[in-house]
Amino acid sequence: MIALVEPSVGNSEPVPISTLQKTVSASRLNCWLQCRLKFFFRYVLKITKPKTAALHYGSVVHLVLQQWNMGRWRKQPFDISKLRQVFDAGWLDQGQIAWDGEEPDQKTSAWNVLEKYFIDTPIKANEMPEAVEVPVEADLSKHGLPVLIGVLDLVRSGARIVDFKSAAKTPDNDMSLHQNGVQLDCYSVLYRESTGKREAGRELHHLIKTKVPKVVITEAGPMLEYQQNRLFRLMEDYVEGLERGDFIPSPSFGCMGCEYLHNCKAWSGGRHA
Repeated sequence: MIALVEPSVGNSEPVPISTLQKTVSASRLNCWLQCRLKFFFRYVLKITKPKTAALHYGSVVHLVLQQWNMGRWRKQPFDISKLRQVFDAGWLDQGQIAWDGEEPDQKTSAWNVLEKYFIDTPIKANEMPEAVEVPVEADLSKHGLPVLIGVLDLVRSGARIVDFKSAAKTPDNDMSLHQNGVQLDCYSVLYRESTGKREAGRELHHLIKTKVPKVVITEAGPMLEYQQNRLFRLMEDYVEGLERGDFIPSPSFGCMGCEYLHNCKAWSGGRHA
């Protein structure tokens, strides 16, 4: 078994491996690829950690964008004051966050980047979304794979899937598509399986929280066959790795910001039974 420094953190009961093998999501796959020991702490042992400032920033931005999209879907007029109310309420709902005196600046930055997006967005005010924040699942048993689950942030008219990202610096388009490929391909599979149609394209809408906020749109075409094959192979590895208990660490520069670093350092090297 894996030894932990914090065995009594007050978390829920561990999740059986068999349960995790029945479904898969983009977030689980990305965590699995990033570090399997981190996956074990997060999804098997369900060790909860305080929300980080960056996560809170992104979740509040996402909340406001969700309300903006829902307003268009309901054919409501754009009202910046109502969105500001959503923002302020969401910002207050933060729990225990170590801001180190940066909260006022971060709050101002988050609202500024939203205002910039509302000005520079390629989405017209009268464009009716196909879907907003829709939970979707795809039964992939015909491919020998588990059920894929996820939530589509936004499907624009014309079957264009959109995912929103907040970032600290301007992304490189090719690298951004590569880093977010698993998520975009999962969205494509979910859209196709639920609608019986092929998406027209995928878009990453980056809200860049620099001193002078920017909006960067990265476009990709529909998922290609090799991309689906690649995704399905990753899912196979996920299922087989869970069966073997491949919960090993992947030390990298990313460890510096990992919420499970303390737990990881205490790992004894034992195998999960």
